[in-house]
Amino acid sequence: VAAAIKPDDFHFARTRLLALENTMQGKVLPLEYLAAASRLTREHGLGLHLDGARLYNAAVRLGVDAADITRHFDSVSVCLSKGLGAPVGSVLCGTVDLIGKARRLRKMVGGGMRQAGQLAAAGLYALDHQVERLADDHEHARLLADGLRAGGYEVEPVQTNMVYAQLGERAQALKIFAGERGIKLSAAPRLRMVTHMDVSRQQIEQVISVLTEFNQQ
Repeated sequence: VAAAIKPDDFHFARTRLLALENTMQGKVLPLEYLAAASRLTREHGLGLHLDGARLYNAAVRLGVDAADITRHFDSVSVCLSKGLGAPVGSVLCGTVDLIGKARRLRKMVGGGMRQAGQLAAAGLYALDHQVERLADDHEHARLLADGLRAGGYEVEPVQTNMVYAQLGERAQALKIFAGERGIKLSAAPRLRMVTHMDVSRQQIEQVISVLTEFNQQ
């Protein structure tokens, strides 16, 4: 990261911000890494932003409060629909001054929404009731990964709710095979599967069964 910071030279645009995503492709950034990133940005006078679309997945995986992750950052964005189950919505967190500037910029580009209380209520409910159950999604992802490995697939290690399987040249054939059996897949050679509150254990077992059947042909 330090090597990517541009030198103090008028020929270059200034490096002003380091943005990290946690989780990233289902992997959790350790607290020690976040602390080191915070020290680095302070040394170079940079801001530090967290793309926390799946912040609470990281917190559940680490067994810590979300604040233990976010305390290293100047600003944090959090998605209330991914994992937490709200119909729509994200929040931007930061200092009073930062949020004031963000609201002004939002207004300048035509942003804003009227009568948003119902959406806010759904977001508050998600924060109050849907965080701890993310552990179920993580367990389902591990179940899926273990089942696919047993079925002969190369599956990357799982930490949270994302499973990556290597399909290679058979991806298109698997897409057709699974589609004929009620399972919709992309034809990506590296297939990403994400568990969430609307995916049941029974559905996980169905996916394992169909993909294993394909691999045993």
